[in-house]
Amino acid sequence: MVTLKHLAEQLNVSVSTVSKALHNSDEISPDTISRVKALAEFLNYKPNKLAVSLKSSKTNTIGVIIPDILNHFFAKALFAIEQEATKQGYNIITCLSNELKEKEQNSLQLLSSGSVDGFIISIAEESQMSNDIDHINEVLDQDIPIILFDRVSDHIDADKVIIDDFDAAYQATKHLISEGRKHIVLISDIDELSVGKLRTNGYLQALKDTTDYQNEPVVVIVKKESSIEDSIDQMFKVHDAVDGIVAIDNISGVVALQKALKLNYNIPKDLSIIGFSDENVLQFTDPKLSTISQHTLDIGKASVELLINRLKQKDLTSSITKTIKAKLQLRGTTK
Repeated sequence: MVTLKHLAEQLNVSVSTVSKALHNSDEISPDTISRVKALAEFLNYKPNKLAVSLKSSKTNTIGVIIPDILNHFFAKALFAIEQEATKQGYNIITCLSNELKEKEQNSLQLLSSGSVDGFIISIAEESQMSNDIDHINEVLDQDIPIILFDRVSDHIDADKVIIDDFDAAYQATKHLISEGRKHIVLISDIDELSVGKLRTNGYLQALKDTTDYQNEPVVVIVKKESSIEDSIDQMFKVHDAVDGIVAIDNISGVVALQKALKLNYNIPKDLSIIGFSDENVLQFTDPKLSTISQHTLDIGKASVELLINRLKQKDLTSSITKTIKAKLQLRGTTK
Protein backbone atom coordinates (compact mmCIF):
# COMPACT_ATOMS: atom_id res chain seq x y z
CA MET A 1 0.00 0.00 0.00
CA VAL A 2 1.45 3.37 -1.05
CA THR A 3 1.67 5.83 1.86
CA LEU A 4 2.46 9.51 2.23
CA LYS A 5 5.89 8.47 3.43
CA HIS A 6 6.55 6.55 0.17
CA LEU A 7 5.59 9.59 -1.89
CA ALA A 8 7.74 11.88 0.25
CA GLU A 9 10.80 9.64 -0.07
CA GLN A 10 10.56 9.44 -3.87
CA LEU A 11 10.12 13.20 -4.22
CA ASN A 12 12.71 14.00 -1.54
CA VAL A 13 10.30 16.21 0.38
CA SER A 14 8.68 15.98 3.81
CA VAL A 15 5.51 14.00 4.55
CA SER A 16 3.90 17.26 5.62
CA THR A 17 4.66 18.79 2.20
CA VAL A 18 3.08 15.84 0.41
CA SER A 19 -0.03 16.01 2.59
CA LYS A 20 -0.44 19.75 2.05
CA ALA A 21 0.14 19.37 -1.70
CA LEU A 22 -2.58 16.75 -1.98
CA HIS A 23 -4.93 19.20 -0.25
CA ASN A 24 -3.93 22.13 -2.50
CA SER A 25 -2.48 24.15 0.36
CA ASP A 26 -1.47 27.75 -0.41
CA GLU A 27 1.79 27.02 1.43
CA ILE A 28 2.96 24.72 -1.39
CA SER A 29 4.05 25.92 -4.83
CA PRO A 30 1.94 24.94 -7.88
CA ASP A 31 4.91 23.04 -9.31
CA THR A 32 5.29 20.89 -6.19
CA ILE A 33 1.54 20.26 -6.04
CA SER A 34 1.63 19.11 -9.66
CA ARG A 35 4.61 16.79 -9.04
CA VAL A 36 3.04 15.25 -5.91
CA LYS A 37 -0.33 14.66 -7.57
CA ALA A 38 1.26 13.17 -10.69
CA LEU A 39 3.26 10.65 -8.63
CA ALA A 40 0.27 9.86 -6.43
CA GLU A 41 -1.81 9.10 -9.51
CA PHE A 42 0.99 7.04 -11.11
CA LEU A 43 1.43 4.91 -7.97
CA ASN A 44 -2.37 4.69 -7.42
CA TYR A 45 -2.12 6.30 -3.97
CA LYS A 46 -5.30 6.01 -1.88
CA PRO A 47 -5.76 7.92 1.40
CA ASN A 48 -5.87 5.74 4.51
CA LYS A 49 -9.45 6.43 5.59
CA LEU A 50 -8.93 4.92 9.03
CA ALA A 51 -5.96 7.16 9.71
CA VAL A 52 -7.86 10.20 8.48
CA SER A 53 -10.87 9.37 10.63
CA LEU A 54 -8.71 8.84 13.73
CA LYS A 55 -7.01 12.17 13.17
CA SER A 56 -10.25 14.06 12.61
CA SER A 57 -12.34 12.00 15.08
CA LYS A 58 -14.89 11.66 12.29
CA THR A 59 -15.65 8.57 10.24
CA ASN A 60 -18.46 9.90 8.01
CA THR A 61 -20.16 6.59 8.75
CA ILE A 62 -23.57 5.97 10.31
CA GLY A 63 -24.47 2.83 12.23
CA VAL A 64 -27.98 1.56 11.45
CA ILE A 65 -29.61 -1.09 13.64
CA ILE A 66 -32.95 -2.50 12.54
CA PRO A 67 -35.02 -5.32 14.05
CA ASP A 68 -35.92 -7.35 10.95
CA ILE A 69 -34.60 -7.13 7.39
CA LEU A 70 -37.42 -9.38 6.10
CA ASN A 71 -40.03 -6.85 7.24
CA HIS A 72 -40.75 -4.70 4.19
CA PHE A 73 -41.13 -1.55 6.26
CA PHE A 74 -37.62 -1.85 7.70
CA ALA A 75 -36.09 -2.93 4.39
CA LYS A 76 -37.60 0.11 2.71
CA ALA A 77 -36.53 2.42 5.55
CA LEU A 78 -32.98 1.07 5.25
CA PHE A 79 -33.05 1.79 1.51
CA ALA A 80 -34.07 5.39 2.18
CA ILE A 81 -31.42 5.79 4.90
CA GLU A 82 -28.69 4.53 2.58
CA GLN A 83 -29.83 6.78 -0.28
CA GLU A 84 -29.92 9.91 1.86
CA ALA A 85 -26.67 9.08 3.67
CA THR A 86 -24.87 8.68 0.34
CA LYS A 87 -26.30 11.98 -0.84
CA GLN A 88 -24.93 13.65 2.30
CA GLY A 89 -21.49 12.07 1.91
CA TYR A 90 -21.88 9.34 4.54
CA ASN A 91 -21.55 5.56 4.45
CA ILE A 92 -23.65 3.22 6.57
CA ILE A 93 -22.89 0.05 8.52
CA THR A 94 -26.04 -2.01 9.01
CA CYS A 95 -26.64 -4.45 11.87
CA LEU A 96 -29.69 -6.61 12.56
CA SER A 97 -30.96 -7.12 16.09
CA ASN A 98 -33.40 -9.85 14.98
CA GLU A 99 -35.66 -8.45 17.75
CA LEU A 100 -33.11 -9.48 20.43
CA LYS A 101 -31.83 -7.09 23.09
CA GLU A 102 -28.45 -8.83 23.33
CA LYS A 103 -27.76 -8.49 19.59
CA GLU A 104 -28.81 -4.86 19.70
CA GLN A 105 -26.49 -4.26 22.65
CA ASN A 106 -23.57 -6.06 20.99
CA SER A 107 -23.98 -4.01 17.81
CA LEU A 108 -23.95 -0.77 19.78
CA GLN A 109 -20.83 -1.80 21.69
CA LEU A 110 -19.04 -2.90 18.53
CA LEU A 111 -19.71 0.26 16.54
CA SER A 112 -19.54 2.86 19.31
CA SER A 113 -15.79 2.34 19.75
CA GLY A 114 -14.94 4.73 16.93
CA SER A 115 -16.42 2.98 13.90
CA VAL A 116 -19.33 5.36 13.40
CA ASP A 117 -20.22 8.98 14.12
CA GLY A 118 -23.76 8.19 15.27
CA PHE A 119 -26.62 5.72 15.12
CA ILE A 120 -30.08 5.35 13.59
CA ILE A 121 -32.04 2.68 15.47
CA SER A 122 -35.46 1.09 15.60
CA ILE A 123 -35.65 -0.63 18.98
CA ALA A 124 -35.74 -4.43 19.15
CA GLU A 125 -38.98 -6.03 20.33
CA GLU A 126 -37.25 -7.68 23.29
CA SER A 127 -35.85 -4.35 24.47
CA GLN A 128 -39.24 -2.66 24.19
CA MET A 129 -41.18 -5.44 25.88
CA SER A 130 -38.84 -5.48 28.88
CA ASN A 131 -38.27 -1.71 28.78
CA ASP A 132 -34.57 -2.58 29.10
CA ILE A 133 -32.95 0.25 27.20
CA ASP A 134 -29.94 1.06 29.40
CA HIS A 135 -27.56 -0.02 26.61
CA ILE A 136 -28.94 2.74 24.37
CA ASN A 137 -28.73 5.40 27.07
CA GLU A 138 -25.12 4.36 27.80
CA VAL A 139 -24.14 5.20 24.21
CA LEU A 140 -25.89 8.58 24.47
CA ASP A 141 -23.94 9.23 27.67
CA GLN A 142 -20.75 8.86 25.58
CA ASP A 143 -21.90 11.87 23.54
CA ILE A 144 -22.63 9.68 20.51
CA PRO A 145 -25.88 10.86 18.90
CA ILE A 146 -28.71 8.41 18.28
CA ILE A 147 -31.83 8.86 16.20
CA LEU A 148 -34.71 6.53 17.02
CA PHE A 149 -37.27 5.81 14.30
CA ASP A 150 -40.65 4.06 14.30
CA ARG A 151 -40.15 2.13 17.55
CA VAL A 152 -39.13 4.63 20.20
CA SER A 153 -39.11 4.96 23.99
CA ASP A 154 -40.12 7.82 26.26
CA HIS A 155 -37.27 6.74 28.55
CA ILE A 156 -34.64 7.65 25.95
CA ASP A 157 -33.80 11.34 25.56
CA ALA A 158 -32.89 11.29 21.88
CA ASP A 159 -34.13 12.67 18.59
CA LYS A 160 -36.96 10.62 17.12
CA VAL A 161 -38.75 10.15 13.80
CA ILE A 162 -42.22 8.65 14.04
CA ILE A 163 -45.50 8.52 12.21
CA ASP A 164 -48.61 9.61 14.06
CA ASP A 165 -49.68 6.05 14.87
CA PHE A 166 -52.49 7.13 17.18
CA ASP A 167 -54.07 9.42 14.59
CA ALA A 168 -53.57 6.88 11.79
CA ALA A 169 -55.66 4.24 13.57
CA TYR A 170 -58.10 6.91 14.74
CA GLN A 171 -58.75 8.07 11.17
CA ALA A 172 -59.01 4.50 9.84
CA THR A 173 -61.61 3.66 12.50
CA LYS A 174 -63.50 6.87 11.88
CA HIS A 175 -63.69 6.06 8.19
CA LEU A 176 -65.26 2.68 8.92
CA ILE A 177 -67.75 4.38 11.23
CA SER A 178 -68.59 6.84 8.44
CA GLU A 179 -69.44 3.83 6.26
CA GLY A 180 -72.04 2.85 8.86
CA ARG A 181 -70.06 -0.07 10.31
CA LYS A 182 -71.42 -1.21 13.69
CA HIS A 183 -69.09 -4.07 14.68
CA ILE A 184 -65.49 -2.93 14.12
CA VAL A 185 -62.69 -5.23 15.24
CA LEU A 186 -59.02 -4.33 15.66
CA ILE A 187 -56.42 -7.05 14.97
CA SER A 188 -52.87 -6.69 16.31
CA ASP A 189 -49.70 -8.74 16.09
CA ILE A 190 -47.67 -5.92 17.69
CA ASP A 191 -49.59 -5.18 20.88
CA GLU A 192 -46.50 -5.02 23.10
CA LEU A 193 -44.63 -2.55 20.87
CA SER A 194 -44.93 1.22 21.22
CA VAL A 195 -46.49 1.59 17.77
CA GLY A 196 -49.01 -1.15 18.53
CA LYS A 197 -50.15 0.50 21.75
CA LEU A 198 -50.58 3.86 20.04
CA ARG A 199 -52.59 2.39 17.17
CA THR A 200 -54.82 0.44 19.56
CA ASN A 201 -55.45 3.59 21.60
CA GLY A 202 -56.35 5.47 18.42
CA TYR A 203 -58.97 2.82 17.58
CA LEU A 204 -60.40 2.89 21.11
CA GLN A 205 -60.57 6.69 21.16
CA ALA A 206 -62.36 6.82 17.81
CA LEU A 207 -65.08 4.51 19.10
CA LYS A 208 -65.32 6.46 22.35
CA ASP A 209 -65.72 9.74 20.44
CA THR A 210 -68.63 8.32 18.40
CA THR A 211 -71.76 8.69 20.52
CA ASP A 212 -73.96 6.54 18.30
CA TYR A 213 -71.56 3.58 18.18
CA GLN A 214 -73.28 1.12 20.51
CA ASN A 215 -71.03 -1.97 20.61
CA GLU A 216 -68.03 -2.60 22.81
CA PRO A 217 -64.54 -2.40 21.28
CA VAL A 218 -63.07 -5.74 20.19
CA VAL A 219 -59.27 -6.05 20.18
CA VAL A 220 -57.93 -9.35 18.86
CA ILE A 221 -54.36 -9.95 19.98
CA VAL A 222 -52.36 -12.49 17.97
CA LYS A 223 -50.47 -14.50 20.58
CA LYS A 224 -46.94 -15.70 19.94
CA GLU A 225 -47.90 -19.31 20.44
CA SER A 226 -50.55 -19.20 17.71
CA SER A 227 -50.49 -18.19 14.06
CA ILE A 228 -52.14 -15.11 12.60
CA GLU A 229 -54.30 -17.41 10.46
CA ASP A 230 -55.61 -19.32 13.50
CA SER A 231 -56.27 -16.12 15.45
CA ILE A 232 -58.26 -14.59 12.59
CA ASP A 233 -60.16 -17.84 12.01
CA GLN A 234 -61.18 -17.77 15.65
CA MET A 235 -62.13 -14.10 15.41
CA PHE A 236 -64.59 -14.77 12.60
CA LYS A 237 -66.14 -17.64 14.61
CA VAL A 238 -66.54 -15.63 17.80
CA HIS A 239 -67.48 -12.29 16.19
CA ASP A 240 -69.63 -13.37 13.27
CA ALA A 241 -71.30 -9.94 13.14
CA VAL A 242 -68.04 -8.18 12.32
CA ASP A 243 -68.47 -5.65 9.50
CA GLY A 244 -65.27 -3.65 9.84
CA ILE A 245 -61.63 -4.57 10.51
CA VAL A 246 -58.65 -2.35 11.34
CA ALA A 247 -55.48 -4.46 11.10
CA ILE A 248 -52.54 -2.59 12.61
CA ASP A 249 -49.54 -4.74 11.63
CA ASN A 250 -48.01 -5.60 8.27
CA ILE A 251 -49.70 -8.94 7.68
CA SER A 252 -53.07 -9.22 9.45
CA GLY A 253 -55.00 -7.11 6.95
CA VAL A 254 -54.03 -9.38 4.06
CA VAL A 255 -54.77 -12.54 6.05
CA ALA A 256 -58.14 -11.17 7.21
CA LEU A 257 -59.09 -10.36 3.61
CA GLN A 258 -58.22 -13.84 2.38
CA LYS A 259 -60.10 -15.51 5.25
CA ALA A 260 -63.17 -13.30 4.69
CA LEU A 261 -63.27 -14.15 0.99
CA LYS A 262 -63.09 -17.88 1.81
CA LEU A 263 -66.03 -17.38 4.18
CA ASN A 264 -67.96 -15.77 1.29
CA TYR A 265 -68.05 -12.25 2.67
CA ASN A 266 -68.84 -9.70 -0.02
CA ILE A 267 -65.99 -7.18 0.23
CA PRO A 268 -66.69 -4.31 0.84
CA LYS A 269 -70.49 -4.69 0.89
CA ASP A 270 -70.56 -6.93 3.96
CA LEU A 271 -67.17 -6.13 5.44
CA SER A 272 -64.60 -3.36 5.08
CA ILE A 273 -60.92 -3.92 5.90
CA ILE A 274 -58.12 -1.39 6.42
CA GLY A 275 -54.54 -2.56 6.97
CA PHE A 276 -51.20 -0.98 7.80
CA SER A 277 -49.44 -2.99 5.13
CA ASP A 278 -47.04 -1.30 2.73
CA GLU A 279 -47.62 -1.27 -1.03
CA ASN A 280 -45.64 -4.49 -1.51
CA VAL A 281 -48.73 -6.53 -0.58
CA LEU A 282 -51.15 -4.87 -2.97
CA GLN A 283 -50.30 -7.02 -5.99
CA PHE A 284 -51.35 -10.10 -4.02
CA THR A 285 -54.83 -8.97 -2.96
CA ASP A 286 -58.05 -8.90 -4.93
CA PRO A 287 -59.79 -6.60 -4.19
CA LYS A 288 -56.91 -4.22 -3.46
CA LEU A 289 -56.43 -3.66 0.25
CA SER A 290 -57.13 -0.22 1.69
CA THR A 291 -54.15 0.77 3.82
CA ILE A 292 -52.50 3.33 6.01
CA SER A 293 -49.50 4.69 4.09
CA GLN A 294 -46.55 4.93 6.48
CA HIS A 295 -44.39 7.17 4.25
CA THR A 296 -41.41 4.91 4.91
CA LEU A 297 -39.06 6.72 2.54
CA ASP A 298 -39.75 10.00 4.32
CA ILE A 299 -39.00 8.38 7.68
CA GLY A 300 -35.61 7.11 6.46
CA LYS A 301 -34.66 10.44 4.91
CA ALA A 302 -35.72 12.44 7.96
CA SER A 303 -33.71 10.15 10.25
CA VAL A 304 -30.50 10.85 8.34
CA GLU A 305 -31.19 14.58 8.21
CA LEU A 306 -31.77 14.72 11.96
CA LEU A 307 -28.59 12.76 12.71
CA ILE A 308 -26.38 14.91 10.48
CA ASN A 309 -27.89 18.04 11.99
CA ARG A 310 -27.13 16.67 15.46
CA LEU A 311 -23.54 15.86 14.44
CA LYS A 312 -23.03 19.38 13.16
CA GLN A 313 -24.66 21.03 16.19
CA LYS A 314 -23.70 18.95 19.20
CA ASP A 315 -24.51 21.87 21.49
CA LEU A 316 -28.23 21.39 20.83
CA THR A 317 -29.79 20.66 24.20
CA SER A 318 -33.40 19.64 23.67
CA SER A 319 -34.31 16.51 21.73
CA ILE A 320 -36.39 16.79 18.58
CA THR A 321 -39.30 14.56 17.61
CA LYS A 322 -40.31 14.72 13.96
CA THR A 323 -43.80 13.37 13.38
CA ILE A 324 -44.77 12.31 9.87
CA LYS A 325 -48.47 12.14 9.16
CA ALA A 326 -49.78 8.84 7.86
CA LYS A 327 -52.28 8.83 5.01
CA LEU A 328 -55.36 6.68 4.51
CA GLN A 329 -55.26 5.08 1.04
CA LEU A 330 -58.76 3.88 0.17
CA ARG A 331 -58.97 1.04 -2.33
CA GLY A 332 -61.17 -1.95 -3.00
CA THR A 333 -61.73 -3.21 0.55
CA THR A 334 -63.60 -0.09 1.72
CA LYS A 335 -66.68 1.70 0.44
